[in-house]
Amino acid sequence: MNAFLLKFITVFKDPTLRKRLTFTILALVAFRLLAAIPIPGVDKDSLSTLLNSSQFFGFLNIFSGGGLSNLSIVMIGVGPFITSSIIIQLLTMILPKWKALMHDEGEAGRLKLSQYSRWITPPLAVVQAIGFLILLQSQNVLPHLTFFQMAVNVLVVSAGSMLLMWIGELISEFGIGNGVSLIIFAGIVSRLPTDINQFISSYDAANLPIYIAAIAVGLIVIAGVVYITEAERSVPVTYAKQVRGNKVYGGASTYIPLRLNQAGVIPIIFALSILLFPQIISNFLASWSAHPIIAGYAHMFTIFFNNQWVYGGAYFFLVVVFTYFYTAVTFDPAMISENLQRSGAFIPGVRPGEHTRDYLGNIVTRITLVGALFLGIIAVLPLAMQAFTANKSLAIGGTSLLIVVSVVLDLLKKIDAQISMREY
Repeated sequence: MNAFLLKFITVFKDPTLRKRLTFTILALVAFRLLAAIPIPGVDKDSLSTLLNSSQFFGFLNIFSGGGLSNLSIVMIGVGPFITSSIIIQLLTMILPKWKALMHDEGEAGRLKLSQYSRWITPPLAVVQAIGFLILLQSQNVLPHLTFFQMAVNVLVVSAGSMLLMWIGELISEFGIGNGVSLIIFAGIVSRLPTDINQFISSYDAANLPIYIAAIAVGLIVIAGVVYITEAERSVPVTYAKQVRGNKVYGGASTYIPLRLNQAGVIPIIFALSILLFPQIISNFLASWSAHPIIAGYAHMFTIFFNNQWVYGGAYFFLVVVFTYFYTAVTFDPAMISENLQRSGAFIPGVRPGEHTRDYLGNIVTRITLVGALFLGIIAVLPLAMQAFTANKSLAIGGTSLLIVVSVVLDLLKKIDAQISMREY
C-alpha cells in the first residue's frame, strides 16, 4: 500500500507524468461527451430491449466504448480499427514481405504496418455503419431511412469512428497507456452506475445468499484473470562460452518467457465475428425474404441459435479453437530456434535446431490449452451466471472483466516504466 501511495505521489509531483495523465483524462472525457450525442430517430425502448436480449449487441456495446447503448455518433466505436489491425496482423504472417518488414525493419516497419491499418479502417467503418443501420432498422430500433438519410447517417457514424481512432492514437502518443484499450475501458466503466442502479432496483433480501455467492465468484474471477494474464512459463537458455584472446565471453544464463495467454482477447473477437454472420443472414432472410419457406427456416434457425446452451457451446468451442489458431500465427518456434542457434545459445538438455523447435512447440501447445480453456470459461461466464441466478444484473461480464483487468495491469506497467525512466 505504501509503495502504491509513493507511486501515486510521484506521478503528481513529476510535471511530465502529470501532463500525460491530465491529457489522458481530458481525452476520455471528450470521448464520453461524443458518446452522449445520439443519431436522430432512435427508439430507446426498442434499443434497450435489443441490447438486453442479444449477447452479440451487448459485446459490440463493450467494444464501441458504450456508444451503442444510445446509438451515438460513435456507435461503432473503435471496432473498424480493431478489425483492420487484426487483418494486418494476419496478413503479416501470410505475406513474406510484410513479415520481413515487421521483423527486419523494427520500429519503422511497425509504423508502416500501423499506417496500413489506418488506410483500411475508413472503408471498414463505412461497411460496418451500413450493416448496423440496416440491421437496426429491421429490429425497429430506427425508422425507415431514405437514401439521403442513410447516406448522412453512414457518413456521421463513420466519421465518429475515425475520430475515436484519432483520439486513441493521441492518447497513446501524448498520454499514458494504449489509447484504444483505454477507450474501451472507459466505456465499460461508464456502465457501472447503470448496472449498480439495476442491481439496487431488483434487490431482494430473500436472495442474499445468491448475492454473496455472486460477489465471491466475481472476486475469484478477478484473481483468476490477474493470475492467468501475468502467468508465464520460463524456458531456460544458456549462451555458449567463447574464448577470444585471454578473455572468456558468454556462459550467461537467461530464459524465454512464454505467456500462458498469448492471444489476449483476440480469440473472443474472432469467435463473435464468426457467430455474427449466421445471425445476420438468418435475421435478414426471416425479415426480408419473400419466399415463406426460406423465411420460415431462417426464423427456426434464429430461434435455435438464440438458445443459450447452443450459443454458449458454439461460443466456447470457437474461442478455444481461435486461441490455438492465433497463438500458432503469432508464435513461431522455428524462428526462435534459428535465432538462438545464430547467437550461440541453447536450451539445456535440448539439441539446437529442429529439436529446439519441437521442444518449444510442445511447451506452447500445452500451456495454450490452459489459456484457451480459461478464455472459453470467461467468455461464457455471463451466460452461466444468468442461467443459475435468473438475474441479469448478477451476470458477471467475463469479457468486460478480462478487458478491464488487462488494461489496468498494462496501465500500471506503463506508469512504472515512466517512473523508472525518470529515476534513471
